[in-house]
Amino acid sequence: MPYRPTIRQLEYLVTLGETGHFGEAAKRCHVSQPTLSVQIALLEQRLGCALIDRTRGLIAPTPAGADIIASARTVLNTLDGMVAMASANRDSLGGLIRLGAVPTFGPYFLPHLLPRLRQEYPQLKLHIREERPLLLEEQVLNGSIDCGLGPVPDEDMFEFAEIFEERIFLGVPRGHRLGGRETVDLASLAHEPLLTLGRGHRLLDTVRDLARASGAHLVEDYEGTSLDALRQMVSIDMGLSLFPELYVRSEFQGEQNVHLLSVDGWPGSRTIGFFWRRGSVRSEHYRRLAALGEATAEGLFE
Repeated sequence: MPYRPTIRQLEYLVTLGETGHFGEAAKRCHVSQPTLSVQIALLEQRLGCALIDRTRGLIAPTPAGADIIASARTVLNTLDGMVAMASANRDSLGGLIRLGAVPTFGPYFLPHLLPRLRQEYPQLKLHIREERPLLLEEQVLNGSIDCGLGPVPDEDMFEFAEIFEERIFLGVPRGHRLGGRETVDLASLAHEPLLTLGRGHRLLDTVRDLARASGAHLVEDYEGTSLDALRQMVSIDMGLSLFPELYVRSEFQGEQNVHLLSVDGWPGSRTIGFFWRRGSVRSEHYRRLAALGEATAEGLFE
């Protein structure tokens, strides 16, 4: 029978790949460094290939090691999911969910969702991380987080549960020639400068779509780090930009320098929901989380 690594060996290998340091990996795994080193060496011997490059003080996975670490992480995530499913009940959703949320939505929605989640599932522990959508999707796939909250991913490797459709408004400086309107047609935006968030944000793709449809000019030499930064740039007449509805409801009260309007002839909206790895053993947990998110959103946008 071919040699099968032990679960502990897989844990040691994945942690070593993440830390790049034997001492730190041993500390995280709560074992001595010699113990971890011996087990990694034994794993390499039994598998018949080098997994870790130790030359010139470099501690990094070999190409074979990187592939095996990726597979090991999948195995460990599957085992964790099995344990979570075994202990799951209606009050805990498996006990812990590592949730990633996009910064253009999470901070403005989660304060409404979390109290309801606490009331419905009082035993659930929720670890929350904010991240750009593209990186968030990578982290869901590699298992470093369990579930994401944001726009629809492009990849078909995810399951997606929609919670609502969010409108997107165009923000213009208050003194702009369009500042007195409630709506604007695409032709009126020709050659106007459009500001956007940086790479990794799906709002960048949305702004590009609007620029292509209208003939507006995408400002390439400035990429905003947040919606707040974009709002400030618009307020000092540096350009126009797009703002999602929930951000507007949360942050635009009392805003005197930016005027919001809708764009005729352009689908100014985005679909928001929860997403997770297709085939995850915890899919039912995430569907129940999404159902509560949908109910929360309905209350916000009635």
